[in-house]
Amino acid sequence: MTVVDEVGGAAAVAPPTISAKGLSHAFTDAQTGRTVHALDDVDLEISAGEFVTVVGPSGCGKTTLLNILAGFIKPSVGEAYVNGRLIEKPGSDRGVVFQELAILPWRNVRRNISHGLEIQKVPKAEMSERVASIIELVGLTGFEHHHPHQLSGGMRQRVAVARTWVSDPEIILMDEPFAAVDAMTRLTLQEELGALTVRTGKTVFFITHSVEEAVFLGDRVIAMSARPGKIIDEVNVPVDRSERTWELMAHNEPLQETVEHVLNLVRGEAAGSREADI
Repeated sequence: MTVVDEVGGAAAVAPPTISAKGLSHAFTDAQTGRTVHALDDVDLEISAGEFVTVVGPSGCGKTTLLNILAGFIKPSVGEAYVNGRLIEKPGSDRGVVFQELAILPWRNVRRNISHGLEIQKVPKAEMSERVASIIELVGLTGFEHHHPHQLSGGMRQRVAVARTWVSDPEIILMDEPFAAVDAMTRLTLQEELGALTVRTGKTVFFITHSVEEAVFLGDRVIAMSARPGKIIDEVNVPVDRSERTWELMAHNEPLQETVEHVLNLVRGEAAGSREADI
């Protein structure tokens, strides 16, 4: 992406939405007292509006990387930036959707979604309009007054996604948000998330253990090595995200070849990790 220089009129390259250089991170395991090297020399760039998915063996540092980008932890070595600004703490420009649902059981759907806006002291009229809009976008119309225990697992996950989206962060960080739902619900949520990101133009960083999910959702798939995690490949998905359906995934040869390529990368790393543990 380029912008016009206000002084000379020359085109200049705008920085990516997210960038990281030389990220390495180690921490002490609380139970064993051993030092765990989670990440090693990770470089990353994500452009505005891009949907990037991340796959790799268990324990390869995917969540550690997300936590650094969210500002929850500081890397041992290296730096990460959002729009050229050093990430030092969480910020309103980044929203996080976790695997574990963080919705409040005593609040209904509407009040769960509006929780962050209430904390931000958004005016009531604006809050009502924004909450109503996102409820429609995520398919929760008619369930506004239901409490979490009255909802299916998929609907509870929609609430969690909506609560993050309604605050309108520039970047959405998602840590295996669909891992706990059944297979059929997961397919539906994946299609809905794909449509939502196309409509809203959000930049998304999405962690998953499923190679098929990574390819279905992402513009680009990042494959990571076994711990300490490094980026071993970045794979562009050959079909535009706005055109993907699961039916297409099943019959499109370039998409199937992409799945196979990424799967081979991850399986090779997982096998190497098991051998190293023997």
